[in-house]
Order: sequence, then structure tokens, then C-alpha cells
Amino acid sequence: MHAQQRTCVVVMGVSGTGKSSVAAGLAQLLALPWIDADELHLPEAVARMRAGQPLGDADRWPWLDRVGDNLADRTAAPRGVLVACSALRRAYRDRLRAASPSLQFVFLDGPDALIRQRMERRTGHYMPPSLLDSQLRTLERPDPSETDVWHAAIDTPVAQIVADIGARLSRRAKDAAAA
Repeated sequence: MHAQQRTCVVVMGVSGTGKSSVAAGLAQLLALPWIDADELHLPEAVARMRAGQPLGDADRWPWLDRVGDNLADRTAAPRGVLVACSALRRAYRDRLRAASPSLQFVFLDGPDALIRQRMERRTGHYMPPSLLDSQLRTLERPDPSETDVWHAAIDTPVAQIVADIGARLSRRAKDAAAA
């Protein structure tokens, strides 16, 4: 008998794509905890973003290590965890993969104009719409060699994305159990 594989998923994409909504929906569907990686930024980084200053790698590496620590924490999340995290560059995704080798990514992607519109409509978030261009420049879209990345179009309703990804995760778990 195989030990049950943990379900660890990073819902990724630029700000405004719906990462938190999808991660929360998947967490509810799968009865797993979820973490918004935005809450793991240091206060200084949040202040910089709130002021419209993009973060650089020096800001992101320690933050990604905190995200990775949460993904790897089997005590806090023995069955797995979902994380909403931008994971914009392949090197960032590789850092998270090192923390959680069976990690699955869900890349939320869509037209820049739709993302900008969403960012302009939302309230209470420290990431201003003015930083979207910086995030889009930083984004390295996952390529086919990243076989652990599933793509989801953000013009699809969140409930449908959650149902589709939930079904894929269930199939993956059944396949792993049968192996």
C-alpha cells in the first residue's frame, strides 16, 4: 500500500487573475487549508508595493522561501495545502518545486485588458493597478516542458475553474493510488 500523497497546489499568475478566489474555492472543494502568499510578504515589501514600487528578486527570494516552508509543512497540513502565489518566473516555480516535489501549479491567464479591469475594480488590496505592467514584464509564461502546470483561462467563471481543476486533481490522486 502506498502512503497517501499530499495535495499541494500553487494557483499562480499576475495580480488580478483571481488566484485567491480559485485557491479558496479549491480549498473548500478539497477540504484543505489555503494560504494567500501575499500575507507572507514582509511589511516593508507591502509598503513598497502599496507605494507603486515593484519588488525585485532580492525581495522575492526570502518570500518564496516562506511560501515553500508552508508548502513543505506536513505537520500544519498533513493532507496538503493550496497556495495563491504569483510564481511569475520559472526560477521562482523551481524554488517552490524544491520545497514540495509533487507540487502542481495552476496558471491563471487571460487578456491584459481584462486583468487591468479587474484590478481597477477591486478594493482593499495593496497592489495598485499601476504595477500590472511590471508583473507582466516579469512573467515567464510556463512552457510545455513544465509538465506540472495546468492552464486555466480567467474569462471562465471561478466556479468552473474550481470544478475543472478539482476533477483533474481527483483523477491524479486516483492514478497515483493505482500505481
